[in-house]
Amino acid sequence: MNKLRGILLPIVTPFTATEELDLDALVGNMRKWSSAGIAGFVLLGSTGERVHLEEGEYLRTLEVTRNEISRESAFIAGVGQQSTRGTIAEIRKAVQCGADSVLVLTPHYYRSAITQDALISHYRAVADASPVPVLLYSMPALTGIKIEPETIARLSEHQNIIGVKDSSNDVAGFAQTVKLCPPEFAVLTGNGTVLLDALHAGATGGILAVGCVVPEICVEIFNAFHRDDRQRASSLQAKLTPLATAVTTKFGIGGLKAALDLAGYDGGAVRAPLRAPHDNARKEIEALLDEMQTVFFL
Repeated sequence: MNKLRGILLPIVTPFTATEELDLDALVGNMRKWSSAGIAGFVLLGSTGERVHLEEGEYLRTLEVTRNEISRESAFIAGVGQQSTRGTIAEIRKAVQCGADSVLVLTPHYYRSAITQDALISHYRAVADASPVPVLLYSMPALTGIKIEPETIARLSEHQNIIGVKDSSNDVAGFAQTVKLCPPEFAVLTGNGTVLLDALHAGATGGILAVGCVVPEICVEIFNAFHRDDRQRASSLQAKLTPLATAVTTKFGIGGLKAALDLAGYDGGAVRAPLRAPHDNARKEIEALLDEMQTVFFL
């Protein structure tokens, strides 16, 4: 549970200009991120373009990055096929590559059939079969499926389900989840635009795409909140919010990778049909990064 208190990074998967997997770039990024005070890494979730990787690439990425992550830090693999059976099989492969827990995305292709009761049955079966702890992953912006607070609360009773990443941007629902779940259950926000609001609501931390670009700033918001320096936390959040919006909902994975390049990391290319941002978008992202750095060092 301590590994889930703080800021975790759902890292990108760099590709070369010809869209080949670039593990050297990934390892270089991880070595930089590891010095930023983060609590751990989430690999191959939505930010990591899991859906664009072949199975061999998925497994190879996990194998290579396992050696770069301290055993004191969380090493979480993104998983989630459309069937319960397929999800369980994927988890077993991820664990063989060293994952110490898994972040399980909701099935969503047969959307009308994925009721809250169906989610409960799915996640219980997955957790029963998983050799490592399970985190729920609610990402309705991409899947159209939201895990409701009452559903999360029921699933939190399972001894092998230890937390949830809630990327819904529903702060009231997030607060309800915290209220309904036991104290030892990790409730993490997946949205950097509401990091501070989520902390006020009782979040144990965040799994933040924008944290890949400005990890020290996200960590500082978390730390400032917990040392009761609310002014510092609020001023940083005010600058983080537009950057987080730009590198997620506005410009997507391409924007996030462009921001990484501008911040001194190796974002790399995206795989088609995703596209790199246009020049005006890059200029906007660069200006937001400059503002972010200015307020951080005040």
